[in-house]
Amino acid sequence: MLTTKKKAAVIKNAARHDADTGSPEVQVALLSKQIDELAKHLKHNPKDFHSRRGLLQMVADRRSHLRYLENNDKRKYNAVVKKLGLKK
Repeated sequence: MLTTKKKAAVIKNAARHDADTGSPEVQVALLSKQIDELAKHLKHNPKDFHSRRGLLQMVADRRSHLRYLENNDKRKYNAVVKKLGLKK
């Protein structure tokens, strides 16, 4: 679970403008941060299958946002992938 401060920092780094909270770039950045935190949790709690299911849903959601971004604006897609350190 992301704290309000962490979430605000992620949004600030990925936002297109000051009031941006829903662009694909911001959503991918937030999902990536949540995925990282949940992966840490699952390393310590390997039998937490409900969280594992949530993790898989987040990964699929991030993949969908990245696919949308890749199809509509290749330049922004490349920038997001490079900035977040994601590989295709």
